[in-house]
Amino acid sequence: MSTHAISGTPSFNGSFTGDARPYPGGDPYADYRTADFPFTRLPDLADRRLGAAVLAANDEFFAERENLLTPGPARFDPEAFGHKGKIMDGWETRRRRGADACTPHPADEDHDWALIRLGVPGVVRGVVVDTAHFRGNYPHAVGIEGIRMPGTPSPEELLADGVAWTVLVPRTRIGGHAANGFTVDSAERFTHLRLSQYPDGGIARLRVHGEAAPDPAWLAALGTFDLAALENGGHAEDASDRFYSSPANGIHPGRSLKMDDGWETRRRRDRGHDWVRYRLAGQSVPRAVEIDTGCYKGNAAGWAELWGLDATTGADPADHTTGWTPLLPRTRLQPDAVHRFTLADAPAVTHVRLDIYPDGGVARLRVHGSLTKEGERRLRGV
Repeated sequence: MSTHAISGTPSFNGSFTGDARPYPGGDPYADYRTADFPFTRLPDLADRRLGAAVLAANDEFFAERENLLTPGPARFDPEAFGHKGKIMDGWETRRRRGADACTPHPADEDHDWALIRLGVPGVVRGVVVDTAHFRGNYPHAVGIEGIRMPGTPSPEELLADGVAWTVLVPRTRIGGHAANGFTVDSAERFTHLRLSQYPDGGIARLRVHGEAAPDPAWLAALGTFDLAALENGGHAEDASDRFYSSPANGIHPGRSLKMDDGWETRRRRDRGHDWVRYRLAGQSVPRAVEIDTGCYKGNAAGWAELWGLDATTGADPADHTTGWTPLLPRTRLQPDAVHRFTLADAPAVTHVRLDIYPDGGVARLRVHGSLTKEGERRLRGV
C-alpha cells in the first residue's frame, strides 16, 4: 500500500490552530470555533444519505472511523468512558510514538489515514474538517487527496502502488474544537478521498461540499430518470428562503423521514410567495413530476406551480421574468402526500423552478424525463 506525506500551502477560509480550553462544563459548544464558509451552501457529497462511506482506516483504537460521516453535529458526554478510555463521537486513533527512547516523538511523515467513498461523484469546492470536542487530542495537521476510479474499488485497489492521488488540501495545521474549513481549487471529478492526520488524534466530522457529477454513460444507459435528483447531477441553485432547511434536501434520495429532511421556509407575513430553482442533470425533456409533502402535516405548502427554462438559449435562470415556460399550473397540495402529474408536450429545459404559495414545506421534488441529444453531448464534454 502506498502512503506519502503532503506538503504545501492551501487556500482556506477559516484558520484555527492550537488547543481549545479544557471542557469547562455546561454547553460543550459554548467556546466552539467556527467561521462562515460560503461553500457549505453546496451539498455534502460525503453525506451517508447519498451512499457515502468510510471504507477503511489504518487505526481507530479510540473511536470508529464511521463517525466521520454521521449526520448532524458531534455530541459530547463528559461522563462517557469505556474500557479503552473516553468515548468520543468521531474518529480517534491512538497516540503515536517514536522508534526508541532516544527518539520518543513520531517522525515528521508519520500519520493516520481514512478512505472515504463519496456518496455522489463530483467536483469538490470545499471541505470542513471538524474537530468538535477534540480539544487537546486533535491532529496537529491534516491533508486531503482525491481520486476518480470507476466501479466500486476496494481499499486495496485504492491504495495500490501506482495509483495517482490529487492533492485537494495540502498538509495544513488545524485547531482543536473547531470547524477547520478549506476551499478547494480543482475542476476535477472525484469519487474517493483520502484524509490524512499528522501524526495522530481525533476528528469529529468530515464534510465535503461540492457539485454532483455522475457518470454520463450511466445516465444515458438509464434513458428515463429523475433529472433533478442530486445523485444524477441535479443542483439546488437558489431559493427564496432557507430558514429551516436547505433546498438541496428536496432532491435527496428516498422518502423524507422527518420534517428537517425536506425544504421548509419560515412563515410569510407579506403577500409574496417562496420558490426554489434547480438545475437539472442536463438539457432534457421532462415527462412527469412528483411533489412530495411527506412529514409536513400542518405546515405543507398550500399550492405549487412548476416552470421550466432552457439556459442553452442564453436565457438567465436567475431572471425569473424572462424565458420561463409553465410546466404545471398552480395546483392545490395536500399535507403529507405524494402528488403525481404527467406533463404533456413539455419543452426541452435545463432548469426548473418550483413556486409554492404562500410558504411552507416540500419534502421532495422528482422530475422524470430523458436527456436530449444536446444534453448528452454536453455531459460527455464533446
